[in-house]
Amino acid sequence: MFQTIPGNFFVPLASPNKIIYWECICKLFSVMDNQLSFGVEREVLADELQYYFEQKTAADYQDDEFAGTESREKANSMLRKLEGFGWIEIETDKSYIQRVNFREYAVRIIKTLLEIGEGKQIEYQGYIYTIYSLVRTKSDHPGVVLTQILENTDLLITGLKNLNSSIKTYIDELTRHRTVAEIMDALFNDYITNIVDKAYHRLLTSDNVSKFRPEIIERLEQKSRSKSYIDKTSQELADLKELEPEEARELTYRYLHEIIEAFRNMDDILAEINQKNTQYQRAAINRARFLLTGSEDVRGQLKEILMTLNEEINQEQMDLGGIYEVEFLEGLIRLYSCRVLDEKSFYSPIEGRKEFVPREIGIRRPEEGLRQEKLRKMMEKMRKVLSPEKIEQYLLAQMGEREHLTASSLPLEETEDFIKLIYIRLYGQRKNRSYRIEMKEKTEKNGFRFQNFEIWRK
Repeated sequence: MFQTIPGNFFVPLASPNKIIYWECICKLFSVMDNQLSFGVEREVLADELQYYFEQKTAADYQDDEFAGTESREKANSMLRKLEGFGWIEIETDKSYIQRVNFREYAVRIIKTLLEIGEGKQIEYQGYIYTIYSLVRTKSDHPGVVLTQILENTDLLITGLKNLNSSIKTYIDELTRHRTVAEIMDALFNDYITNIVDKAYHRLLTSDNVSKFRPEIIERLEQKSRSKSYIDKTSQELADLKELEPEEARELTYRYLHEIIEAFRNMDDILAEINQKNTQYQRAAINRARFLLTGSEDVRGQLKEILMTLNEEINQEQMDLGGIYEVEFLEGLIRLYSCRVLDEKSFYSPIEGRKEFVPREIGIRRPEEGLRQEKLRKMMEKMRKVLSPEKIEQYLLAQMGEREHLTASSLPLEETEDFIKLIYIRLYGQRKNRSYRIEMKEKTEKNGFRFQNFEIWRK
């Protein structure tokens, strides 16, 4: 690799002035990427960098890494350094005008870093449709088509692995959230928006591999058994990669085998993604429940004890054995009377031993009035259950003929109205609802604070 990329290529991104280097690289890349000609005049780029260094929003630089104090001198120094690090090359044309180009490997690295910074998500649908179309295509260049199928399959598998890794990163970051608000924001805004809505949901619906996999595997297996296809593909790969005919034949079989096995073994990755998605949502809810636990029961007391000990140990910079040096440890534990005895209590009730004497149980029919009262209460309870269908009916009744409305315009007089608002927000994430939501700024109405959102008909 370092025969192509200089050994000091990544020095700018690891220096104390890495922010300045990166902002200047992005500035140059945006200017040069919009040019149709080959290369940009050096003076034009120097003007762009000079304008950057003259702005108050420019990043502060440390030490005297950039020669001179004037903005023009800093701009020229930046161009010389980027050329020395192997990011750009400066050539002089026949008119003795210096022109600047990014090196080919630098362009690839810059685009990759920009995609990482923007959080660009992989479109699985594009890869799957491309593979599906190429497999069904009857081409005069089967070697090129087979290579493209292999490359898109590799990109698809890499994307699935990255999605799996992204969910694991969210699980690891749960411990950094200290409040319930932070956990709920990470779950419903960050995770739902960037993982579930953008990648995970499409992977289970429109981008579902299972819709295309059987035919892809079947057609590839047919090609592997076709002598004419193997001969023609091997010949083309031999010409493209300058291989011997026998080596090209083995390469053709290897490509076909790798693609087929990748699709057959894809269920393992998909199962792990499903497992990690469930694990993350369960972990987020359990952590929020732990933080909401009251301080009067055993679990609440243990939570307070552990949190206080953690603060004390961190403040005094103790090791794990220092817990025995905490003087007020005994004062943290107190007894209380339990009002409700259940199976989770530390107290085991005493069961007396009595001889069981069987006797006949008479059949006694309840009074009709009592039965009607029980039935009325049960129906009343069922009526109050807020199912997705009831919430949708309530919302459509509030919207009337309107195409959209804001959540703050809904009735919000009682706690039950606020509960309905919460369910509208939660059920709005589902794809089978007749409405969708768009998040807005936080607001307050009648003593209720919440993040406002718009409700649109689909």
